[in-house]
Formats: sequence, structure tokens, C-alpha cells
Amino acid sequence: MNKIEIFDPALCCPTGVCGPSVDPELTRMASAVFALEKKGFDIKRYNLANEPAVFADNKEVNKVLHEKGPDALPVTLLNGAVVKEGKYPSNDELAQWFEVKVEDLDLKKPNVKFKLI
Repeated sequence: MNKIEIFDPALCCPTGVCGPSVDPELTRMASAVFALEKKGFDIKRYNLANEPAVFADNKEVNKVLHEKGPDALPVTLLNGAVVKEGKYPSNDELAQWFEVKVEDLDLKKPNVKFKLI
């Protein structure tokens, strides 16, 4: 099974989905990671603000940061190798790496109908 690690820039919280104006890309990423985790896939996100030691300890990420600086974040590793820098992986890429349907990464709210009485 593939292992994905996403090294986020410094965010205000683990997912970056907080505060008055939320970046839709962070919302998409948080949703996709949550959906994959629920299915038992090996995917992790690390936040530079909360887990700087993880960035320093990972040779590949450390190399990217020394060569290109923090603007190269986010960095995505697939089985320990850098596969993406400066952007989050798309849902298509995540689906391909985990061999799932793209639709499986979109958490939809259940279609609930209310009956007025």
C-alpha cells in the first residue's frame, strides 16, 4: 500500500480550515485526507508551525526547504520520494496513488429531506 505524507506550510491549526476566511483548497485537502483516513489508507499531514521537528528530520523535505525555502511548501511525498512541491496534490492524483475513485474523496453531506408537519 502506498504511503502519502503532506508537509504543510505553517498553518493556524492542523488542517488550516479555521479563521474568518478559509482557503477552499485547504478545505478540499482536509476533506480528501479525512476520507482516505476513514478508509484506512496511510496518509498524514504535518504542519510546520506545530511539528517543525518532522520537517527537520525528513531528509527529502529538509533538502527541498534548504534549496527552495518555505515557498516550496506544501511538499508531498509518495513512499518517501518527493512527488509534488508548492501545491497540494489534486484529488485525481490522490485517487491514482491510492487506486480509488475520485468520487470517494468527496465527502458529501447526506441528502436529508425534512417533512413539515
